[in-house]
Amino acid sequence: MSCASCVAKIEKAFAVKEVEARVNLADKQVSVAAGLPVAEAVALLLSAGYRAEPITDAASAMADKAEHDAREYRTRIRQAIAGLGLGIPLMIWGLAGGDMMIHDSQSQLIWGAMGLLTLLLLVTTGGHFFSGMWRSLKAKSANMDTLIALGTGTAWLYSMLVVLIPGFFPDGTRHVYFEASVMILGLINLGHALELRARGKTSEAVQKLIGLQSNTAIKITENGDETVAIAALVVGDKLRLRPGDRVALDGEVLSGNSLLDESMLTGEPIPVAKSVGDSLSAGTVNGNGSLIYQVTAGPADTRLAKIIALVQEAQTSKMPIGRLTDKIAAVFVPVVVVIALLAAIIWYFAGPEPALSHALVVLTSVLIIACPCALGLATPMSIMVSVGRAASMGVLVKNGEALQTASKVSCVVLDKTGTITEGKPAVTQVDIFDDAFDERELLRAVASLEQHSGHPLAAALLDAAKAKEVVLSEPQGFDYRQGQGLLGQFEGRQWAVGNSKLMDALGIRLTEAHQARLEQGAALGHTQVLVARDNQLLALVGISDPIKADAKEAMTALKAQGKRLVLLSGDNQATAEAVARQVGIEEVIAGVLPDEKQSWVSKFQAQGEVVAMVGDGINDAPALMAADVGIAMGSGTEIAIESADLTLLNPRLGSLAGAFALSRATLGNIKQNLFGAFIYNTLGIPIAAGVLYPLTGILLSPVVAGAAMALSSLTVVTNANRLRRQSLD
Repeated sequence: MSCASCVAKIEKAFAVKEVEARVNLADKQVSVAAGLPVAEAVALLLSAGYRAEPITDAASAMADKAEHDAREYRTRIRQAIAGLGLGIPLMIWGLAGGDMMIHDSQSQLIWGAMGLLTLLLLVTTGGHFFSGMWRSLKAKSANMDTLIALGTGTAWLYSMLVVLIPGFFPDGTRHVYFEASVMILGLINLGHALELRARGKTSEAVQKLIGLQSNTAIKITENGDETVAIAALVVGDKLRLRPGDRVALDGEVLSGNSLLDESMLTGEPIPVAKSVGDSLSAGTVNGNGSLIYQVTAGPADTRLAKIIALVQEAQTSKMPIGRLTDKIAAVFVPVVVVIALLAAIIWYFAGPEPALSHALVVLTSVLIIACPCALGLATPMSIMVSVGRAASMGVLVKNGEALQTASKVSCVVLDKTGTITEGKPAVTQVDIFDDAFDERELLRAVASLEQHSGHPLAAALLDAAKAKEVVLSEPQGFDYRQGQGLLGQFEGRQWAVGNSKLMDALGIRLTEAHQARLEQGAALGHTQVLVARDNQLLALVGISDPIKADAKEAMTALKAQGKRLVLLSGDNQATAEAVARQVGIEEVIAGVLPDEKQSWVSKFQAQGEVVAMVGDGINDAPALMAADVGIAMGSGTEIAIESADLTLLNPRLGSLAGAFALSRATLGNIKQNLFGAFIYNTLGIPIAAGVLYPLTGILLSPVVAGAAMALSSLTVVTNANRLRRQSLD
């Protein structure tokens, strides 16, 4: 594939079969919807004039592509040197006043030899353009190769005819343009080589992700440890993870403790502690500890493999702004050929002498300068770089359309639990009313009772006891009371753990001081657990879902971008408002059901807002689907992630503002590329056609046209690569 018209042609070939195909010009890949046999897809591409190979393994395909690009780069450099090696001396000869006209048999002989040498270079340095044009013509279409081959071929053919039959041409038109043919090919090949090198940087993010995949692992067998290939592993295998090793496949820790560096997946720089029962992700790196873990997912089903697939899918996707250029490109090349022919005809019949020479220069220059390379690369290059940059930030982008929409988001709606908060209740306050009693004793008694409860708050109390390294015992009696709490006998004493309703039922009176403590905790969003022993109120334990450390900073950053922030929660109003106050959100809607979340998103959209919904649970899935941009927390449920357009791989919210900033920068970058490409062609074609000749008396040289065309593509690629260093503050 060489230009935007190739993209349109390939998509049209699949559309005839009513099969969706997404073409990535920047990465030279076509993604075809499931259901079409691979052989048929390859045959369809061949009928459109393109050879193709199916990708069966992402890692090997990326390696093959890198090797192919390196080989092609060397080839293009050699071709550029050969073309410019002959073209530059010829050009200098002409500029220095050397004769490039055919006057006699001697000049015929000299320039005839030069014509044959030029023909050799046309075949060796420009053969790929001519074969590309031939394949395109067989498929009844035209592309960039068509324009280049026509332009350089016409210049050579005209010059050769002048050499062979000079008498057929008027005196002033017996000029040869061999230097134009080879110079154009040399400059375009040089431009392609530089473009290839710059383009390689756009795929760095995916290359790094693929580089995280291990090839082997240490499998624990009956015969001891064995180093085996990843492909040979199955779910249930036990693997050993040594210090410094990379996790081969997703798994669950069976024994050992260690710290793992997950930054390459989540963007979170702090190592994560792992112990028995914890999950491991393929591609993460072990610290100093040693672990034994059990494989829970095959090579194609690991979190890393899914991330790579999502990133690659997003990089091949299109923005709505990109589809417009594809439509334009589909008719661009034929229109340019018509314009070039019309311009040449006008110059031949109405232009000054030597009219034939002028007509040839105009024809060649228009064909060369109009190549829509820059137009075709403008959108996909920016998307590739942006999606890769997002992945390195810990943000997965599902498609290019989401990236474009995210740039327009005006209202960010956030779920509370698991999004603003950690999503895991924890003991955050312990008030003991008996000075003779300490916190460890209290937690020992309460957690011993709660270990028989399935209530979500019981887990927080058990975690608190575990953190204090408290040893639990079995209670002598246990009685759970729905909606109130529990009663139990522990070490000969009667205990009650629950809410104020339980205390009222037991006749335990709360003083004004106790009530004040309850109100104070409620204002902070705590769930209050009252603890009584032998019908005497002993303590008050505050349990809350801790707010994420960077939540307030993230909300401040979103406000700085002018976003309207809304906290949308199924929790009670008091708790939701307490959380909102702490992070700086003024608008709170609480006590909503899952379907109500979706309707609230629709209400905001009806108000003219472009809405981004951020959530993590199954109950958030409808709202994520309804929002203009759905953003899921990577720690959330699979359903939430599947429903979202963007996924935050790390639990932090700080990357939210960065994702919005990146989307705006991407759209701006694409607009710059498209503006440059359109302006280039809008100005370049008339100038090449000679509109400035009446004012300047100069026609644009085909050589200058070739240099300008190569430079336009290189400019687009270079501008897209600026996104890799774009500030996202």
